[in-house]
Amino acid sequence: MIVFAPLSAAAKPTAPEPVIVASGWQLQDAARVPQSGGEVAAATFNPAGWYPATVPGTILTTLVNNKVYAEPLYGDNNRPEKIPESLNRTSYWYRTVVTIPQAYAGKHIWLNFDGINYSASVWVNGAEVGTTRGAFIRGKYDISYNVKPGKKAVIAVLVSPQPHPGVPHEHTLTNGVGLNGGITAIDGPTFLSTIGWDWLPAMRDRDTGIWQKVFLSATGPVLIKNPLVTTDLPLPKTDSTDVAIQATVENITDQPQKGILKGSIDKIAFQQPVELAPHSTQLVSFDPKTTPVLHINQPKLWWPNGYGPQNLYKLHLTFEQQNKPSDTQDVSFGVRKITYSVPDSDNLTISVNGVRVFIRGGNWGLDEAMKRIPRERLEAKIRLHKLANLNLIRNWVGQSTSQDFYDLCDKYGILLWDEFFQPNPSDGPNPTDLDTYIANVRDKIVRFRNHPSIAVWCARNEGFPPKEIDDRLRALMAELEPTRMYQPSSTEGHGVHSAGPYHWRTPREFYVIHNDFFKTETGSMSVPTLESIHGMIPKSDWETITDNWAERDFAKGAQGGDIYPSIIASRYGTIANLADFVRKSQLANYEAFRAMYEGRNAQLFHPATGVITWMSNPAQPSFVWQIYHYDLEPNSSLFAVKKASELIHIQFNEATSELQVINNLPDALVGATAHTFIYNLDGTIAYQHSDKVTAQPDTATTLGPVAFPTTLSPVHFLKLELYDNDGKLLSDNFYWRAQPEHQDDLTALGKLPTVNLEAQVQRKDAAGKALLTVTLHNPSKNLALMSHLQLRRRSGDRVLPVYYSDNYISLVPNETKTITIEADQKALKGEDALIAVDGWNISVAPTSAAGVAIAPNVDAQPDHWPATGLPFQTTGLRQ
Repeated sequence: MIVFAPLSAAAKPTAPEPVIVASGWQLQDAARVPQSGGEVAAATFNPAGWYPATVPGTILTTLVNNKVYAEPLYGDNNRPEKIPESLNRTSYWYRTVVTIPQAYAGKHIWLNFDGINYSASVWVNGAEVGTTRGAFIRGKYDISYNVKPGKKAVIAVLVSPQPHPGVPHEHTLTNGVGLNGGITAIDGPTFLSTIGWDWLPAMRDRDTGIWQKVFLSATGPVLIKNPLVTTDLPLPKTDSTDVAIQATVENITDQPQKGILKGSIDKIAFQQPVELAPHSTQLVSFDPKTTPVLHINQPKLWWPNGYGPQNLYKLHLTFEQQNKPSDTQDVSFGVRKITYSVPDSDNLTISVNGVRVFIRGGNWGLDEAMKRIPRERLEAKIRLHKLANLNLIRNWVGQSTSQDFYDLCDKYGILLWDEFFQPNPSDGPNPTDLDTYIANVRDKIVRFRNHPSIAVWCARNEGFPPKEIDDRLRALMAELEPTRMYQPSSTEGHGVHSAGPYHWRTPREFYVIHNDFFKTETGSMSVPTLESIHGMIPKSDWETITDNWAERDFAKGAQGGDIYPSIIASRYGTIANLADFVRKSQLANYEAFRAMYEGRNAQLFHPATGVITWMSNPAQPSFVWQIYHYDLEPNSSLFAVKKASELIHIQFNEATSELQVINNLPDALVGATAHTFIYNLDGTIAYQHSDKVTAQPDTATTLGPVAFPTTLSPVHFLKLELYDNDGKLLSDNFYWRAQPEHQDDLTALGKLPTVNLEAQVQRKDAAGKALLTVTLHNPSKNLALMSHLQLRRRSGDRVLPVYYSDNYISLVPNETKTITIEADQKALKGEDALIAVDGWNISVAPTSAAGVAIAPNVDAQPDHWPATGLPFQTTGLRQ
């Protein structure tokens, strides 16, 4: 019998709190520990000479924190002669001593691991309590008979690396970035990218270690396991939802048990009595047919970024026995319905709550090379995706799997294309231990399936899984996943296609669409700021492209690092030095990344339905495939993506020279006005025109070709503005363009004179945030191209992360623009703020206000540095 009642009638008894075990851990190479596991886990064992261990963290993280090795992601510190490959062929002991909470008395006491790579044996007080295998499966062990509440307990974990760590290809100028992957893929559920890819050098320990949190918990005799919440909407209406809930309850004792499974969501409550035979399980379900309160009127919906708020609900489940909780579970979920097709297209088309969502996403190859992913860092990364107007992250080969990752995607409205653990068939063999593989997949699904952000489960990157895996995955989906789409391959089926290209190319080339209507991978070089480059390689390498650049992915390969400098010089002019290279590369970044998304906008839903850049997030400091640097500073790529990904957007089609208005929203845009201005190189207006606009929903509306005068300067500028019927600016855009007869020669931009911008600035701190407003004015008769603001402390050090409303902005004569800036007030360390300004032809008149000043970024100016030509190193290269 199911009973439901108002929440006020349902008690919420409390259960003992979990205790995170993050301190006191020690680490040692197992070869240096001759004792048995029972001895290591004994209270009498003396771990003399062991390293203080970082948990969560990898083996290499602990060794770096103990200064055994220098930071691997700087310069050439990661080379095999400095950090040996032997790390990935060695097992390690972790050990700590904890006090079991007195509140756990009379309870079943559990030791929990959220993730260990690759396999582990777990010992407590001299006894082995369990094992894990695979990086993505949890371990939960009943240690009730091994420990005593209020007393100390020894936990020891023998962690072993994956059986096939492989031999990596080193990134060098001579050999390029080498092949991707290798034999490591045979081990399946692990961080297979750490053998080395064209975006990541090999991590010498292959990220072996206790990489996710460890905690203690306590329950009664009945557990609640694998809760599932699904919601349904009566589309096209969204004024009610049906919520269905199920959970498995398990009796872990030799005696029959009975109790009540109780649930609550906001102000509603429901319950069901349950009787369990010894060591048995029962699936308990609630739905509106049996529990009418689960038909909820006027639900608060969860939407992807840009389409509405990210409302979340919490389900609280308790199994009660004699008015005391045996176990509790809290599940965060969102009310939303995702569908995958529309009547007018055979291509994968993701709709949320009945609204078509044009997918603008970013690939994550790995969240961080050594899995150093505190929540604060992850939140900054995902918030930067929101800032860029992206709405999806592709979790490539499932390499980024932490609870925080999913929680933050829910919070910021970032959909997930989530994958399992197989790379392109050419990048490594199929896994041979299928039971371990499927066990890790199963645990991943049941652990994360309640997150509203997950849109698609994908079996394999750029290939189909073998039949024996595909069959078992389909069975898992039928059993565990009643609502989401299963996509076998990231490059086949439903118009989905990968295959790049990945090198820099002209904007017009991004407009070419063949069969890749839902594009899962395409990318470009993406050079960071000067300060970020200075932070990742030694000063001796600043003015010569060396093997240290290759280690940071600047080498021959799919990215074309070996030819990129010549492309830049040909397009924008001879490279004077590193500062000049960075300045010109920001132009290239902006052109390519804007076109990457605008090229798909141009065929919005007819037939294009999505584009996912390779990549948005860098796992290491890099010169390629990113919209922000490893240090979290955005380069121009992020703001180009932000511009192109506006839901209402005006753009210049760089393939057809037509003006287009992009309407991503479900309602028509009526009564709008588009303004077109063309400026010569000397800042004079050569042409202006206005168009009335009616833009139908989910469509790219073409207003016709731009009528370029025949008398334009060799390089000129196109400024676009779109206003609504009330005169509110909806979108603006700015392009630099060469005459068609020499369309890739923009070297005349070098003739732009320096513009000394006028600035006003204000600072207001609130709720722990430093909030700054900067107004830039161009008082000259010339164009100010790519004005870049960089927040620092007054002492000169950058503040990171920072959230800019816009950046790399261009100002026509007499134009004014305002930028807002947000940063953590603590990051200023009590100092005044300094906003450094640079750009293509930018300086700024210094000014200040309370707590903040503005000044030119002198270091970013090419004439501040000697002319070097930024050559490639030619002697003493690594082979």
